[in-house]
Amino acid sequence: MTGNAATPLLIVTGPTGTGKTETAIRVAERIGGEIVGCDALQVYLGFDAATAKPSAAEQARVRHHLVDVADPRTDFSLADYVRLAEQAVADIAGRGLVPLVVGGTGMYLRGLLRGIVPAPARDEALRARLKAMVERYGSARLHRVLARLDPVSAARVMPADTQRIIRALEIGFAGDGTWSEVIARQGTWSHDEDRFPSLKVGLDGEREGMNRRLDRRVEGFYAAGLVEEVRGLLDSGVPASANAFKAIGYREVLRALGRGEDPAGMIEEIQRNTRRFAKRQRTWFRKEPGLRWLDADAGADVLAERIVTLWNDCF
Repeated sequence: MTGNAATPLLIVTGPTGTGKTETAIRVAERIGGEIVGCDALQVYLGFDAATAKPSAAEQARVRHHLVDVADPRTDFSLADYVRLAEQAVADIAGRGLVPLVVGGTGMYLRGLLRGIVPAPARDEALRARLKAMVERYGSARLHRVLARLDPVSAARVMPADTQRIIRALEIGFAGDGTWSEVIARQGTWSHDEDRFPSLKVGLDGEREGMNRRLDRRVEGFYAAGLVEEVRGLLDSGVPASANAFKAIGYREVLRALGRGEDPAGMIEEIQRNTRRFAKRQRTWFRKEPGLRWLDADAGADVLAERIVTLWNDCF
């Protein structure tokens, strides 16, 4: 591991739309910290309108790491995230500041806290052939190939999840067993317990109020130029099969454009999918050990004071 395993982390997580960024910025301003993003979409350059990426003004208040670090034309994996997050934590702690890990991608958070078992090396030639097949035939066909090779993994991966389908096939064709067999034999996480001492805070609010907030958030995606952004990304050479385009908001607009439909007609579907995504996040984080839940409806300033108090009590 790159960083010092004794480095304390302050973690602010929870479902989308709960005000994690503003709350974490206020905490960082009070305790002298910098933010390590924990969001699977904010890492991609050019994907801004539907990602709630911290604004330039917010990043001027507190330095953010792991935002705009990946080219959307290439794959960005869990291993990539863990490596860069470890480096960011070490850098922040090395300058005497507090690392705040902020975001709602549970797999990324778990990977940073527990570490990951190294997977077989990438086969770039095979990967290129599989990507070409996706471009020509669609990811659903490769998913059917995976279902024959490794039905256990196929059951866990959505047919539209190109990145994971390709990785599963790559591992299966490597000759050391299927992806599901490798996981069963080695596990996913390199440690059974967290490698960093931490304060873990989860933000969530009253469900109906949160749903209304998410609906307004999606309306904001369009006001921020989501449709124009998708067109611009495609024009710049980002393929429609790029993993970043699988994200909620982007995938629906992309589908509408591909069909010659009005992307504005997708807003209700995006709102519905966003609410469902938040529900899945809640399910994941309810299983995260040691997470202390706070009411997101209390407001960023009140929440920041409570988190600072908890932090000072712990560290």
